[in-house]
Amino acid sequence: MIDLYYWTTPNGHKVTIFLEEADVDYTIKPINIGKGDQFNPAFLAIAPNNRIPAMVDHEPADGGAPLSLFESGAILQYLAEKTGQFLPSGLRDRANVMQWLFWQMGGLGPMLGQNHHFNNYAPEKIPYAINRYVKETERLYGVLDTQLKDHEFIAGDYSIADMACYPWIVPYEAQQQNLEDFPNVKRWFESIKARPAVERAYAIAESMRAESTMSDEAKAILFGQGRR
Repeated sequence: MIDLYYWTTPNGHKVTIFLEEADVDYTIKPINIGKGDQFNPAFLAIAPNNRIPAMVDHEPADGGAPLSLFESGAILQYLAEKTGQFLPSGLRDRANVMQWLFWQMGGLGPMLGQNHHFNNYAPEKIPYAINRYVKETERLYGVLDTQLKDHEFIAGDYSIADMACYPWIVPYEAQQQNLEDFPNVKRWFESIKARPAVERAYAIAESMRAESTMSDEAKAILFGQGRR
């Protein structure tokens, strides 16, 4: 059994998509980041970076004590290895998936996250910052579009690379992007959106949406974080 410490963000969606795709038993442990649940000592014991998602595997393969893990990319890799799904075993195919997973973790997620912040949440509209991150988002969409030109999915077969990237493309309009400008991304996006497991994963988020409003208090908690 997996306990998933989750909230309705792109990084949270990555893991629910995997768990739904792989048909793994799991329990959602909500961490309302707008209310500061991420600073609860019990959560910090699992996720010292005070970010979701995090997980506890109560049945690790080594038969030992429950295993806790934070960082969405590490969680996806762990679950893929545990289940033997969505990560190839061959050297070259596996390396290809992993490089695109790291591309998402190191580039697509952080840059699009800054796009979201300066476009939608920053108290002051800073044209330089907005332009900087909108342009970088456009560049990254272009990288993905080129990769998908000759591939149905990002790294060959459907994999954790697709699961990692897709949730960051979902809010493309808020990122000031038009999928018509990226036809290969659009085709890939629509294909993944229609997957039953992805629909189930987003239904979980929708059921929690009422508690995800971005109030001024929530913004102060999320964007005013110092050391606690």
